[in-house]
Amino acid sequence: MERLTRAELQARNRARVLAAARDEFAERGFRDAKVDAIADRAGLTRGAVYSNFPGKRALYFSVLADLAEREAGPDGGWRPSPASGETPGAATAREALAAFARAWVSRLPLAGDGPARLGMDLMPEVLADQRVRQPFAQLMKLNAIVLGLALERLDGDDCARRRVRIAETALTTLHGASQMADAAPGFAEPFDIVAACAALADLDLGDRWDAPHLPFVPRARPAGEPWSPPPAVDALRGEPAPLTGDGVVAVLGLHRLGAVEEAVRAAPPGGEVTAVLVTGDPGELGPLARLTLAGLRACLRQALPAPAWPRLRVVHDDEGAVAAAAGVTAVSDGTEAAVRVRSGRVVARADGYGACHAAASAEP
Repeated sequence: MERLTRAELQARNRARVLAAARDEFAERGFRDAKVDAIADRAGLTRGAVYSNFPGKRALYFSVLADLAEREAGPDGGWRPSPASGETPGAATAREALAAFARAWVSRLPLAGDGPARLGMDLMPEVLADQRVRQPFAQLMKLNAIVLGLALERLDGDDCARRRVRIAETALTTLHGASQMADAAPGFAEPFDIVAACAALADLDLGDRWDAPHLPFVPRARPAGEPWSPPPAVDALRGEPAPLTGDGVVAVLGLHRLGAVEEAVRAAPPGGEVTAVLVTGDPGELGPLARLTLAGLRACLRQALPAPAWPRLRVVHDDEGAVAAAAGVTAVSDGTEAAVRVRSGRVVARADGYGACHAAASAEP
């Protein structure tokens, strides 16, 4: 029998813990689940569980993230949903919001028990700790930015209307529907939720984009270092992220994710923007970020055609490898740094609040 390497053994044990934890959480719920019981199910020691996951909540987030990523699939966002058999073809913001909402409500559990209820304890755990609430709020902001940018692309290049507030309102409606599905199964009519989200496209919320008003906006510093990023995966599309092209790479902690919109708005036409997500707590907050983006991807891929996807990539960088390539060697949830890349070299960089805007608007 071939001997496993240390990395292979660790990967196998991690998979066993995740499978055991999924069964334990599905049967007992997060509150009543026991780490010792998870270890017994996995045929491992309690220490082996904690060597892979820093705590029960981190393990719970990891189980949900793993399931969400499997559901979202590795396909690009514009490819057909296996359930639909058709290529998404929304041509207007209204159609896209309706399709997005249909994808969302189709994932809501219909029964009160069983594995479908596995995610019931997510929001209580987010609410229980400010350390989790603030990153979750920014992850929601990032989701709204992605959805809003996609809706704007459907509007066409001649329309200057910002759609992020409408996206925020749609996501608020859908998350509320999810909570009601848990608290009062059968209360909300799914077709009404879809119709309400579609109608949001016609609202004028006075949403306009203004350049960031900051007390101090850093200037981008000229640079000339070679740009050699490691391989990475685009969390929005579930495929390799081509980071070697020209554009802006923004390294953002989970408290600063909303700043990516500054890079997108300030980038020259056709410029690529990559948001590199870093955190000071990769064991717990890393899976939360993966879970949140995978849920968005699962709905986007059923709602939007290829041309509508924003020119934005999102990369999870729990190990800090992409950040290090960008010259950011120490990261936290408050990190904001950005570099401008051209012809395989970093030509400008900025750090601190306003860094995204500064790097994206730097003279080429």
